[in-house]
Amino acid sequence: MEGKPVPPDEGDRLRELKELGALEAPLEPDFQAISELAAYICRMPIALVNLLGRDKQHFRGRTGIDSPELDRSIGFCPYVVSGRRLLEVPDALADPRFRDDPLVAGEPHVRYYLGVPMISERGHALGTVCVLDYRPRKLDAEQHDALRTLAAHAGALLELHHHARQASEVARRLQDVEELKQQFLRSVNHELRTPLTSIRSYLQLIRDGGLDSGTERKFLGVIERNSDRLLNLLDELLLMASLNAHTAAFTPTRVNLSVIVRQAVETSTAKAAGKDQVLRIHAPAEVEAWADSGRLHHALVHVLDNAVKFTPSGGRIDVTVTAEPTPAVEVHDTGIGIAPQDVEHVFEDFYRAAEAELQAIGGTGVGLSIVQKIIQLHGGRVRLKSKPHEGTCVRITLPAPPPGSVPEPDVPASPPDFPGAPPDFPGA
Repeated sequence: MEGKPVPPDEGDRLRELKELGALEAPLEPDFQAISELAAYICRMPIALVNLLGRDKQHFRGRTGIDSPELDRSIGFCPYVVSGRRLLEVPDALADPRFRDDPLVAGEPHVRYYLGVPMISERGHALGTVCVLDYRPRKLDAEQHDALRTLAAHAGALLELHHHARQASEVARRLQDVEELKQQFLRSVNHELRTPLTSIRSYLQLIRDGGLDSGTERKFLGVIERNSDRLLNLLDELLLMASLNAHTAAFTPTRVNLSVIVRQAVETSTAKAAGKDQVLRIHAPAEVEAWADSGRLHHALVHVLDNAVKFTPSGGRIDVTVTAEPTPAVEVHDTGIGIAPQDVEHVFEDFYRAAEAELQAIGGTGVGLSIVQKIIQLHGGRVRLKSKPHEGTCVRITLPAPPPGSVPEPDVPASPPDFPGAPPDFPGA
């Protein structure tokens, strides 16, 4: 860009181009039509609808030239954008500003140029509509006015196309919301209906009478567990809503990550043992992290519950805690894994992978979504790697404690809001 003028509003101008998404959009018929009309009106072999980016000139419409872009340090358009007014160069070889320019001194040996700025609604010159010829010449006032009109239309089209893309994105998001709603209704309907059916069935058996006291106590236990399951499901949905609304309580302190992970593993040990799974933890005595111990415990239990749920009987789950380069927890299982097309969606609210549906594995699809929201609340990160039939690895990284922070008292972490679903009906 050496030797070329720079507009005084360059920063705001480039920012508007970025907000409009104008430089990333492909060649479009509307802008192509403007370049063709400019070439026809002015009787020119070359015509461009040109947007001036930070380093490149981007041809959104082009006639008589194949290249989609040009380096910003070359050509005439930077002068038009900087000057914000029509520029006509009757003979480029006679103009000291352009006679050594690569477009003039070499191919395609341009001799004539006429360009008009495209002014946005905010008053920035975003680019030009221009025409070029291989021989010296001069256009009349009517052709100048025609090019000004085309430049005004090109500027308006940039705005319209931007709003059209926004409208399309809104429509897509509305469709996503509708699909999410249907998915939510399907998942929650099943998760609510199953324990309710169990409760009603056992209550009917008790109401019919004729049961001995031992059997009645057993049935009441099933009713209690399924009632807890319903309450836990509602707690999870309310938690997710508060996390989405950024209203969830969050009080981070300096904590020993190894202790919180051990507590989470202890919570999940019985479930793993029920499936003859080996659940092992590999952790140093102390790894300091900056976290809300209750929220983090909740997230870790969710990850472990998923590992247990999706790992067949006899499988293995390894939990590793590390301190460098940042505090981290890694949960690796030997489960059924996740298909590539599902991996990028597993953290979405209510998303259920096709394999989970196929194998009728229970759940509402909120677990990993809650995990990600909790870890993001900490300023950490969750990464998931998985292959079908090769297991899944979930890695959680957390921030280190800030200097001078006070350690949390050595007390057990708060229990998770959703300790795990009890057996479905008709189990007792």
